[in-house]
Amino acid sequence: MGLQECMKLLEKMSGLILNEIAKANYSSLLNDFVESELFLIDGDSLFITCLNNERLEPGQNLHFFYLVERYLFDLTQKGAQFIVVFFKDFEHSYFEMPELLPLRTALILHLQKNTDINIQTEFSGCFSQEWNCFLKENCPYFLLVLEEGMTDLQTYLFYFYIIHSWSKRVSIALLSGQEIDILRVYAYFVLSRHRNQIFFQQIYWSIVQLQDLWPKGSDIRRVLCVLSCSLTLKMYHHFLEKDTTKELLASLEEVQDLCRMHCLSVIFQLHLPLSQRARARFITSSWKNSISTFLKMKKWCEFFVLKNLDSSETWNVDLTYICDINDDPLWKNIAYYYETENRQGLQLDLGKAIEEEYKDLWGAVSHMARELHVGSPLPLRVTTQLFLQSNSSPIKEETQKKMPNLGFIPVTSPIVRKFAGAILDQVPFLSSDDPVVTSLVKHKEFHELVHWHSHKPLSDHYERTKCSSEGNSPFFLKQIQKLQAFQQRLGNLEGSSTKTIVTQSVQAKKEFGASKKNKKSQKSKADIIIKENNNRLLAREEQKDSERWTTLSSSFEGEMKENFHSGITKLEDFLKSCKSKSVKFNVEMVGLNASLNAWREHCRGKGKEIPPTPIRDHSNFWIGKVTKDFSIAIHMMKRIHSMMERYEEFLQEPDKKKISRCLRYLGFDNLVKTLDPTQVMEDDKNIKKVHYAVGMGPARFQLQHMGHYLFRNERKDPDPRVKDFIPDTWQRELLDVVDNNESAVIVAPTSSGKTYASYYCMEKVLRESDDGVIVYVAPTKALVNQVSTVVQNRFTKHLPEGQVLCGIFTRDYRHYALNCQVLVTVPACFEILLLSPNRQAWVEKIRYVIFDEVHCLGGQIGAEIWEHLLVMIRCPFLALSATISNPEHLTEWLQSVKRYWQEAEKRIANSHPSVGARGCIRASQRHLKEKKSYRVRLVLYEERYNDLEKYVCTLQNDDIAFAHFHPCASLTIDHIEKYGFPSDLSLSPRESIQLYDTMVKAWKTWPKAKEFCPEEFVDFKNKIVITKMDARKYEAALKEELSNWIKNGQENEAKKVLGILRPASVSQSDDMDHTFPLLVEKLRKMDKLPALFFLFKISDVEERARRVCSALEEKQERRQPANADKEVHMLTNKLKKVKKSMGKTPTVPENALKRSSRMDQSIVREAEHMALLKMLEKKTEIPPDCTYADLKMIDPETLQMMFDQIKFSRKGGEMKNLSRRGIGYHHGSLGAKERRFTEVLFRKGFLRVVTATGTLALGINMPCKSVVFTQNSIYLDALNYRQMSGRAGRRGLDFLGNVFFYDIPLRKIEKLFKSNVPELKGQFPFSLSLVLRLMLLATRADDVPDAEAKVLSVLNHSLLSFKKPRINEMLKLYFLFSMQFLIKEEYLDCEGNPIGFAGLVSHLFYEEPSNLLFVSFLRKGLFHKLCQPTKKGSKYFSQDVMEKLTLVLANLFGRVYVPAKVLHGNLKFYQSKVFLEDLPPDFDAVLLEYNTKVKKDFSHFLIIVSRFSDMKQEHQLPLSKIEFTGKECDTSSLVSHLMNCKESRSAVSPFVCLSGVTDQDLLQVRNIDSVILRTIGITSFQAPVLYLQKIDSLNRKVPLNAYALDFYKHGSLKGLEQDNRIIEGEAYVLLKNFSLILQAISVSLRELCEDEDDNVVLAFEQLSSSFKAKLDKV
Repeated sequence: MGLQECMKLLEKMSGLILNEIAKANYSSLLNDFVESELFLIDGDSLFITCLNNERLEPGQNLHFFYLVERYLFDLTQKGAQFIVVFFKDFEHSYFEMPELLPLRTALILHLQKNTDINIQTEFSGCFSQEWNCFLKENCPYFLLVLEEGMTDLQTYLFYFYIIHSWSKRVSIALLSGQEIDILRVYAYFVLSRHRNQIFFQQIYWSIVQLQDLWPKGSDIRRVLCVLSCSLTLKMYHHFLEKDTTKELLASLEEVQDLCRMHCLSVIFQLHLPLSQRARARFITSSWKNSISTFLKMKKWCEFFVLKNLDSSETWNVDLTYICDINDDPLWKNIAYYYETENRQGLQLDLGKAIEEEYKDLWGAVSHMARELHVGSPLPLRVTTQLFLQSNSSPIKEETQKKMPNLGFIPVTSPIVRKFAGAILDQVPFLSSDDPVVTSLVKHKEFHELVHWHSHKPLSDHYERTKCSSEGNSPFFLKQIQKLQAFQQRLGNLEGSSTKTIVTQSVQAKKEFGASKKNKKSQKSKADIIIKENNNRLLAREEQKDSERWTTLSSSFEGEMKENFHSGITKLEDFLKSCKSKSVKFNVEMVGLNASLNAWREHCRGKGKEIPPTPIRDHSNFWIGKVTKDFSIAIHMMKRIHSMMERYEEFLQEPDKKKISRCLRYLGFDNLVKTLDPTQVMEDDKNIKKVHYAVGMGPARFQLQHMGHYLFRNERKDPDPRVKDFIPDTWQRELLDVVDNNESAVIVAPTSSGKTYASYYCMEKVLRESDDGVIVYVAPTKALVNQVSTVVQNRFTKHLPEGQVLCGIFTRDYRHYALNCQVLVTVPACFEILLLSPNRQAWVEKIRYVIFDEVHCLGGQIGAEIWEHLLVMIRCPFLALSATISNPEHLTEWLQSVKRYWQEAEKRIANSHPSVGARGCIRASQRHLKEKKSYRVRLVLYEERYNDLEKYVCTLQNDDIAFAHFHPCASLTIDHIEKYGFPSDLSLSPRESIQLYDTMVKAWKTWPKAKEFCPEEFVDFKNKIVITKMDARKYEAALKEELSNWIKNGQENEAKKVLGILRPASVSQSDDMDHTFPLLVEKLRKMDKLPALFFLFKISDVEERARRVCSALEEKQERRQPANADKEVHMLTNKLKKVKKSMGKTPTVPENALKRSSRMDQSIVREAEHMALLKMLEKKTEIPPDCTYADLKMIDPETLQMMFDQIKFSRKGGEMKNLSRRGIGYHHGSLGAKERRFTEVLFRKGFLRVVTATGTLALGINMPCKSVVFTQNSIYLDALNYRQMSGRAGRRGLDFLGNVFFYDIPLRKIEKLFKSNVPELKGQFPFSLSLVLRLMLLATRADDVPDAEAKVLSVLNHSLLSFKKPRINEMLKLYFLFSMQFLIKEEYLDCEGNPIGFAGLVSHLFYEEPSNLLFVSFLRKGLFHKLCQPTKKGSKYFSQDVMEKLTLVLANLFGRVYVPAKVLHGNLKFYQSKVFLEDLPPDFDAVLLEYNTKVKKDFSHFLIIVSRFSDMKQEHQLPLSKIEFTGKECDTSSLVSHLMNCKESRSAVSPFVCLSGVTDQDLLQVRNIDSVILRTIGITSFQAPVLYLQKIDSLNRKVPLNAYALDFYKHGSLKGLEQDNRIIEGEAYVLLKNFSLILQAISVSLRELCEDEDDNVVLAFEQLSSSFKAKLDKV
């Protein structure tokens, strides 16, 4: 390949990567993985990123190592599991920068020798075979890498890494800005380079010489100093002999002086503690060009020495302090003293100890370079050469600006005193005459704001949310009627009947208990009547069932003789509808007889051929070649199980004989003896002669072929509180929790029945009174809509006028939210109500709160809101989840909250009633009059009703095959030894059998083989009915035995077991997308539909659904005749003509004859129309095998109603067409109606194939037969896997759930099985807006004691700080900073009362800090200057004004970043500008002023709280824990002189101080996280700074995406997808949120301003309405 072709290849690669990076999602890296999920970090990307730190001084090694360790330490603290990889070939890219080679080598050695980080350095490059094997073995989630290096060569190497990773299906996360990009592309090849090895002989000789000199070894700093100096002097000597331009270079004597000073700097490093070195003065001068050649040589020598030292195994070199081998700033400091200050007459003593060590070190250098005669150690300078460039200020000047008095502004609020407590005595406060305090006077505002009432209370979000009950317009009422009709038509999708609730008086707890004890003796007359009525009803139902059975029995028996499977299916359907136990017993007996006859005929070979069934498929899958149809035997045993377990009281002696006969025919003689030891069969010889037996023992048969039919250990005693079913023990505990007004954390698998407690709780509250409220908190709007529909169809109640049973409150819709008894809402909206001062009367009515999917506490967005809700509510609660790994910790935290409320309510009860804001006396005593419980129970239930079996899809001969994946195959010996078996790694009964058989096969002489044989196992032996619990005991015993193998030295046998269970390698195509329709069709043939297919990219979700639909359409087209389309077209035209003629209005006939004739014509046309319509329907009818829709599951009228719901929606047409084929898709970017369309039709059973993202995994009730994972992604983690796979297996419909993995690597599957779900650790709980909202509540609520108690509960009970006093201390300090900031910005006064625009800021709380900037712009009058109408007196604003206003608001509220690489790329844009322009100059000036003020306040805050840091830890490297402490040197006057910086560095890490950073620099640093003391516990995210020009780790500008402004200009979603690289659905969601913000602002401004013609208000209203109009069009 020539140079030109190579350049074309690189250009093509660059364009490809640039185009894909433009689509990168901005996401939180550390929230994309959980514990035990592995990812990779490219070591050189990390190396270059830390080198580019804005405050790192080149040559300051220790600061650099601190940055690396701080980053890696942060990852490990968050549970990350990663490997750092350094490729050998990348080393060549530094040859032009030799100063970096020793630093890179030292970093690798340091991480390997001094930390526990897994460092891999054995791979030559990304195309090596070893690297490919490594990727296949470890299956990393993603590779963290840069997309741009320090040189073009490095950039292209990174490109190869990226493309190769994509080709290996490894996602990429960009280290610069933490951008994540997930793509699959192919790789290009690159040749490896080789190095010349000649120079290494001299290196090796020098090391041997030094080893002879220091045989016991030494510190790496001494060793490297001696070797690098001696070798460099030799190299430089030879270089000077050959070089002709030596006059431009320093002489050998001069560089010897330089080496002496370097040796002295190394002695300083050895002697001085970090605390002293951190005070070193900072030299700003650079080295002169005359010594640059020598310095480069020295770096090369250091590199080669480190390379060879690493391979030396005989010499003991201490590598502990390899991180501190160079300190160039210290070297320059010494050089400056000797060439400037010493020459000017300043004579300073080295100190005896330092001088002696220095002499020893220089003596070693002299010995190693003895042929050069380098001279004596003293004096250090014998030449006059200047090594530093001249500079007007060579020493960094200390700032002359005096540090202001640091302290907090005194606040007299009781909230501050009660929360901060003792911490107030440990921090400084400003005096009353301090300038900061005295300046707290209202600033002069822009003159046009005199008409604005900033203090005026704003309407809250509740009042502004679109309400279904307001307005009486015919259109609005019609919409409400449609909604109610829609919900009524759908009915209760869970299948339970509607219950009418009647309010009852609440008995006292003691009375309830007494009545329970004396239940039999104290029955009331009403109870007796109710019991008699129930008995009569049961008798009537039993008679009805008996009559039905008498009528149908003969037909069932006949059909079972003709077609056994068809008949037995109808028989089981009858059993489901029958309620009489006696009738059911008779039905079971008939079924048993039919099964026995069918089995006998089948085994004799005389019966009719029985077609395969799904059950038979299961059995064949497990036992290989089967000659008998075990499905008949399975049905026979099912009937026996049923009669023995459910109807034992009806069994008579003849029935037992019949059962014995059946067991004998199956070959289960031991069970016959168990049932009746005296019985002997007459036709024993005939049974053996024909070989009726199944060929295996009864226990193995039940486990292997009937596992999913085994009886669950369900209780038989009914609970009077539950009518529809008999609850399990754990469910009864939940009911007890509700009855006792207790709280509970409930962790149980999906579809286990935990939601029933929620509805029982609702019923309890509804029965108690007409004003009590229960709140159901759901994480998504989709779940809100589903739950509200269920509630409205589950309960009915006659309520007083103005009240309703169920209400809804979401951000964009509310329906009777405050006058309902059951409110279904999302967390953010519920928080709004709890924090609203004027909603506290309603809050008092809350009796219970149900939190569904409470594990959202650990989410990335909105998690802190869940915390606020849990700590603010005073009533009991139920917190539901299927996936929490530390429920005990969560329960303990919640119990501490309840204990707080127990004490708080006592104080509230004892306090005097407070006068509310409205002048009326109020007291919140209602809660206290009731008997309350403050107990929080933990209810754990781990058993799924249905087992899940997993399969891996593989390609075989262009077809898809399925390999069973045994859960134990995901484990390793090490994992079992360290962690045991994962608690939720359960086996189905036949998987337990498979494990046993494999253990027998792996260890031929296993001594316990007979003990664990199914027929001999203690819980199975001679047992007719093996239950699911028995199977679980067998599973647990096998797992324990396998663990014992490992403990007792049988690791090889155990390893063999796991190896046999592991499926063979999975064959996959590079184009698995195109084989996706084949997968769906295969699942249909196996009867595995309905199924959910999970993907993680919205575009792929839609595309896969379209692809399946296209495959069905093509299949149908292939069957149709060639002219089918033509015939349909002709029929359609004819139909139009006939319809048109029918629509013509006939004129009045002249006579009766003409009238009769025209009537005849009308009848003919109508008949013709009907005939043509039927012909067209027949021609366009979809064949049954060309659709996945189940037409029997929904009537045409309901289906049409569903179509009408999405008629005018964005994706309505496509979703309608897909649904006709039984296909749907679901993702978060769809509208509410579109999502509900898919949800309802799937639950109804009409749609049987749905592709979806994780939106269906979060609580939505969409159970299915199978779940298919069809896309590998970093988002497919342990949590999402459990949530999504939990949908498989419909209780009551499927006895077994199926999980399929399609195009997912085996290693990834194994990790999903054995990884733990993340622990709930909490989030940073505070923000400035939250503090302001809390103060609004505390000061403006009607019931002040109650409000203060809520505020203090939020402040005191952060999950993050639970049992962590240090974090709690930091939160108190940050609260003080927040109060100070709000006071300075005039949102609070010194007493904590809200003032000014506090209401407007708190109203836009979800957009911090943009809400603060918006108010600043408003107060400065910038919007009034901008919003000028087209002409004086006009209320209309030009397009230019609207676009500028949109530009400003997009910079504040539409912040989506584009990766920096795209800004300088060559991408073409057609409709959009893509990159958002900067703010107008006047706005930018105010922003700069605001940021400067905030950074100043925040830096002062950091200095104040620095006293709370742990300075012992601060003088350790974070990861390796290497200490740099010790006694400061006070015997050297030179040291005292060089380390004499007096500037404050209290908030800056001492490692960072080595680069000359001080407290004053905090104002200039963008990313203070890498600068400040790490144990403070505060990060830059807590500073309310808004940087419009974000800078990434490579110091490149990261632009904002101009999607909002671009859309306002061209109004095209397609344009945003094409140019702005935002997927259409995601763009719609972003634009909708932006539109809602515009509406919120315009309404707020209208309420605040009394001038109806104010230009700002009018401009915002015009922009809001025009933007919404554009959005509505799409």
